[in-house]
Amino acid sequence: MTIWLWIGFVAFILAMLALDLGVLNRKAHVIGIREAIGWTAFWVAIAMAFNVGVYFLYQHHRLGIGERIGHPIDGHTAALQFFTGYVIEKSLSLDNIFVIALIFAHFKVPPEHQHRVLFWGILGALVLRGTMILAGAALIERFDWISYVFGVLLIFTAGRMLVTKHDDVDPSKSTIVRLAKRAYPVSDTFEGKRFFTRVDGRRAITPLLLALLIVESSDVLFAVDSIPAIFAITHDPFLVFTSNVFAILGLRSLYFALAGMISKFRYVKTSLVFVLAFVGVKMLLTDYYPISTLVSLAVILGTLSVGILASIVVMRREESKA
Repeated sequence: MTIWLWIGFVAFILAMLALDLGVLNRKAHVIGIREAIGWTAFWVAIAMAFNVGVYFLYQHHRLGIGERIGHPIDGHTAALQFFTGYVIEKSLSLDNIFVIALIFAHFKVPPEHQHRVLFWGILGALVLRGTMILAGAALIERFDWISYVFGVLLIFTAGRMLVTKHDDVDPSKSTIVRLAKRAYPVSDTFEGKRFFTRVDGRRAITPLLLALLIVESSDVLFAVDSIPAIFAITHDPFLVFTSNVFAILGLRSLYFALAGMISKFRYVKTSLVFVLAFVGVKMLLTDYYPISTLVSLAVILGTLSVGILASIVVMRREESKA
């Protein structure tokens, strides 16, 4: 019967996306910081309201949710796991914002059309991540040792993030861009909000579609990092998927709120490296020294707070010297 919960949640998300693009943002416009902060607060409020619903769903096991044989989940545990997963995905999306900003700068995407690219990029990400989450849940259910693989992957990702610079990202060298250029000619100019146009009588793609393809492909890489991280908190597919989705839905507004100043938070990336490494170690120790969800949440929030505060202190010192 839990299938109805999945259907209802997906229908709700699709309705919200249709309202977003079809009504509230029907006309292309530049999203200002005040509007972006308002939308960010809206999506956070929706996620927290949903978490209240998660508590009651799992506390009373509506439609059989949380009634796994031998591993039932009560409302308090489910709500805490959802919130922790949401915080992890939200924090990792900060690194995604760096890459999106570089992609838009490389293709010179007009500010009024960036929202459209992110909308379709997030819609594709929902389908992709839903598939990856179901596959990951099936693997964990069948193979106990897969958790160790996820743990090693997260530690490796943390090390890679520590040495990788965002300035090294070159969208023009992407495989998906080369494949797209082989399939279609590419227009030299933007055609408003259109992804396709015609050049010399032939169907062609615009730079706006190239930017969308790169955003989608970059999300694949981020999903490989973030989804195993949430599986370290809970193995419940519904909690993993819903916390992931709500964090992604707020990514667009968070981008417009932070894109102009994200480079100033220089120590946030270091905090994310520590978070990934901690979650990886948590997965490796799960059968020997299990770390509770509450302790994990405290470590993650504390690490992120230190990174943000350190960035603000250094930024203010540099401004005062200047």
